[in-house]
Amino acid sequence: MKRFEKEMVQGWLHEPPAPPKAAIVLTHGAGSNCEAPFLVAAAKALEEAGYAVLRCDLPFRQANTAALNAAQQSRDREGIRRAGEELRKVFPKTLLVLAGHSYGGRQSSMLAAADPTAGDALMLLSYPLHPPRQPEKLRTEHFPAIRVPALFVHGTRDPFGTIPEMQSAISLITSPTQLKPIEKAPHNLPVAAAALLPGWLSAIMKS
Repeated sequence: MKRFEKEMVQGWLHEPPAPPKAAIVLTHGAGSNCEAPFLVAAAKALEEAGYAVLRCDLPFRQANTAALNAAQQSRDREGIRRAGEELRKVFPKTLLVLAGHSYGGRQSSMLAAADPTAGDALMLLSYPLHPPRQPEKLRTEHFPAIRVPALFVHGTRDPFGTIPEMQSAISLITSPTQLKPIEKAPHNLPVAAAALLPGWLSAIMKS
């Protein structure tokens, strides 16, 4: 693991000893940063399985702001794009996965919907389908535009969306998708679940 800093990109690069199976941009939720325990565990598990992972802070965290308005969200998506571009420079001709927990995953999915060339697959951890106790406020407007394979990992006790709600939402995506429930897990996924990610990601990337 080594520090990685470029314009709009700050984080840690986990690099396997052999050429990676894929390169992954891994971002965090709205109330966290790239040092979140689950993200650290996920990056390590994926690195050990042969993936390169750039575990990075989104621009809003770099700027130390909590104002996630439309302009800041657009900037965060640009930060994800830039992180992907930097990974492609380090690992040319390697498949690129845009991954993130909660807010980071949502912004990754929005970027992929707007620009299918931004990444080759998605890994969305605890996707924030709707605000807690507000199931009518779905965050799925962009789902029909997603054209890359997408892996969703979601806790069965996540207040941001039930498993049936997630299944219904994912049906809007026409590209290959998989939903992997984590039993009894809340929005913050347990560290132990990180070990399951490499196998699940490998399966969705072959679809």
